[in-house]
Amino acid sequence: MPSTSDIPEWLASPQGYEPLSDRSTFVTKSALSVAAALRQLRMDDGRSSALSPSAPVKLALALAAILLNSLAHNLMVTWVLLAFVLVRAALLPRTALARTVAVAGAAALLSFVLALPAALIGQPASAVRLGLKALVSCGLAMEVALTTPVAELTGCLRCFRVPNLVIMTLDLALRNIVRLGDCALETLTALTLRSVGRDEEKRASMGNVGGTLLVRASKAAADTYDAMRCRGFEGSYDRKGRPRLHVADIAWAVVFALFAALFLHLEGIL
Repeated sequence: MPSTSDIPEWLASPQGYEPLSDRSTFVTKSALSVAAALRQLRMDDGRSSALSPSAPVKLALALAAILLNSLAHNLMVTWVLLAFVLVRAALLPRTALARTVAVAGAAALLSFVLALPAALIGQPASAVRLGLKALVSCGLAMEVALTTPVAELTGCLRCFRVPNLVIMTLDLALRNIVRLGDCALETLTALTLRSVGRDEEKRASMGNVGGTLLVRASKAAADTYDAMRCRGFEGSYDRKGRPRLHVADIAWAVVFALFAALFLHLEGIL
């Protein structure tokens, strides 16, 4: 066993390295921004309940309800839809409920703030009306998106004669944007953990992160193209048979017909 005298002096002396302190607020804020955007863009594979209508009927009724809400002059129509949105939101899981409240509340608050100048020209109720309409419309859209599987949402678009190119673009965007966001979040986390001392070239570091994402996106696009060629994809989304109406579809259609009659009555058309 070698003695202490055999060890070189430079190896036995303490190093005492203290890295310079540096604020990584830029990287931290970037990571938090990416994570917040992912929470809004991530579409969980929602599950329809036994009383839910099929995806085409659900999407058609939701779009029709949003249209009637936008055209309504009587605020009672919006209150009725708001009651439905609140009842349906109470049955959502905790995570889905939090996302619905966050998105719908932000849209309502933004609409209210943008309509506040209308009070200067003698229309103080316009801001409240616009905020309520935005809350109801965004709540309906979020509830449909969070209670319907993504595959069924993109598949039911063929029932409305949507072009195949639009469906393919939406389908690939919903799947790959979240994956690239996860990659960006992992790269930013790795950059934060490996940063020791003061980083004098923060812009270069963020440029490296962007380059990594560009390479990942290019590789994902090439893999998707090869997979489509191997599976014989010709750019068309075919429907498997004709859509059939279920008991829940008929029941929801009757409920919406009653609501449409109420809308016509409150608007003075009937």
